[in-house]
Amino acid sequence: MRYRILGGTGIEVSELCLGSMMFGAWGNTDETECHRIVSTALDAGVNFVDTADVYAFGESEEILGRALKGRRDDVVLVSKVHNLMPGRPLDRNRRGNSRLWIMRAVEDSLRRLRTDHLDVYLVHRPDPRTGIEETLGALSDLVRAGKVRAIGTSSFPAEEIVEAQWAARRAGRERFTVEQLSYSILARHAEAAALPTAQRHGLGVMVWSPLSGGWLTGKYRAGSEPAGDSRARTHGDHFDYADERIRERKLAVVEELVRLAADEGCTLVELALRFVLAHPGVTSALMGPRTHDQLLTQLTAVDRPLSAEALDRIDELVAPGSVLNPRDIGHTPPALETAALRRR
Repeated sequence: MRYRILGGTGIEVSELCLGSMMFGAWGNTDETECHRIVSTALDAGVNFVDTADVYAFGESEEILGRALKGRRDDVVLVSKVHNLMPGRPLDRNRRGNSRLWIMRAVEDSLRRLRTDHLDVYLVHRPDPRTGIEETLGALSDLVRAGKVRAIGTSSFPAEEIVEAQWAARRAGRERFTVEQLSYSILARHAEAAALPTAQRHGLGVMVWSPLSGGWLTGKYRAGSEPAGDSRARTHGDHFDYADERIRERKLAVVEELVRLAADEGCTLVELALRFVLAHPGVTSALMGPRTHDQLLTQLTAVDRPLSAEALDRIDELVAPGSVLNPRDIGHTPPALETAALRRR
């Protein structure tokens, strides 16, 4: 395992980060195997672990908290706040980036994770209903109270990254020092603005979905039908199988990437992870294994970097800054999603 400094935090983290979104009802309900995944990752040198309150609506955090018993101090632990959480029907404030919800949500996450602090706490998405100063004020108080060590964002567009930096300076708040964004061979949008912006402001960058929702694992290939339990089957509208044009384009690129991986002497999974780690603005790539076997296929990605020739070939297949499916960006600007924000 190799390690990099997380932006300006001084925190040293592994180039591969263990994501736990698949722990629990959203992926693997076998808690024993989830614990084994955590143990194997840590034994391999992974010291960076990511979760969120919304993953299986708290179950992921609970499983992870039990899995880290006795090893909590071995990891840099990340969780997130923003998404709607189940609760009393009349409680409309169990979501968003308000002080009210952040202060409630962090206590819930700490309890589920069985810890007294988070090393990194991320705002999971922008919230147009809440002023960024309000959010930064709440997070700053958590840092000063010792409940959070560093703060950051996830899927913030470049202009909101910049706005938050200036807001923190103006108001004397703690500033965001981490951004978690979607980035892969098939979704290179971050190269145009978000990654350069994060670099200019000294942010550590965590990459989510480097395997593009399973597309870069080899499980979806031209001429074969996806497995019955795959997300292409269960969530076809989200994983491109409902859109023939996007599906065929991705399948064609995957076939070329399989050949490229063979030329590089690596697997498609290793090719995909090495690609995102080659960007100078990236600190760590998230692994989101559902099974222990899937974890093992990803841990070897840091053995060696990709050649310059392989990176040039990837540029030919998917142009820098482009994305094959806009939904892979992970965030739709509120003004495009909500008609009321663009009409009187």
